[in-house]
Amino acid sequence: MRGKIKENVLAATGFGYFLNLVDSRFKLSVLYTLLEFESVRYNDILHFVENVSSATLTNILKQMEGDGLVERTVLSSIPPHVEYSLTEKGLSLAPVLDRIAEWGEKEKIESIKED
Repeated sequence: MRGKIKENVLAATGFGYFLNLVDSRFKLSVLYTLLEFESVRYNDILHFVENVSSATLTNILKQMEGDGLVERTVLSSIPPHVEYSLTEKGLSLAPVLDRIAEWGEKEKIESIKED
């Protein structure tokens, strides 16, 4: 017989902490984008991440900056612009994101073979 879950303890686990940091597909997409391209301008992220609105991306980047995953750098070029990159904490997610990407590639190929 299977055990019953008696209380909500997921939030208190490491997995719960991870889910709280990346609680939307857009956050995972932004993490992946910054991992692949290192230092990226806002508009480049906006174009690379499909179906994200400007307002949503702005909120996500602010949240991720507050969580210590993303760093915002203002460059004093002409014209000035802003670039986003992963912090050490954000970069520490690279092995996790790499495994997710590997799994996705493998399953994508398998699903094509099945069709």
